[in-house]
Amino acid sequence: MKLLDKNFFLQPTLTVAKELISKTIHIKNNQSEYQGIITETEAYFGNDPASHGFCGLTKRNAPMFNSGGIAYVYIIYGIHHCLNFVCEDEGYPAAVLVRGINIIQDNKVIKLDGPGKVCKFLGIDRTHNNKSLTDGSFISVYDTNTTPKIKATKRIGISKNTEALWRFVLDS
Repeated sequence: MKLLDKNFFLQPTLTVAKELISKTIHIKNNQSEYQGIITETEAYFGNDPASHGFCGLTKRNAPMFNSGGIAYVYIIYGIHHCLNFVCEDEGYPAAVLVRGINIIQDNKVIKLDGPGKVCKFLGIDRTHNNKSLTDGSFISVYDTNTTPKIKATKRIGISKNTEALWRFVLDS
């Protein structure tokens, strides 16, 4: 499998969100390591009023304005961490929310359906904010050379730009 490099994350956000579906993700966190398949993503960028970057640069959303290939981790509802992969060029706010992963552990599949469940199971928190996705130290994403069947739907839990079909789900 080929490790996705920075160039992958510099592509347009919608492209990255779609192409992440069915990629293999490897997470190293403290003493634990996990491997799984990305099954669900959502795209947020630039002029999208549902995006954290829509109203401009803040301390919270600063990673979204960096060059693609880093993690943007934030807390929602004061309790759940959410993992995003920053995309595109520096200065343009863009990220893909990782909503679902199927973890493979002890020959079993653990379905993590929801960004809060993903982060809780994997131990991802704000200490992982701004970490590289391409240096193998935290999260590595690998190309599986498959062409998955993907379903595009409306995003979940937003109140603005609700009609955009920017949620991508592995359609098994």
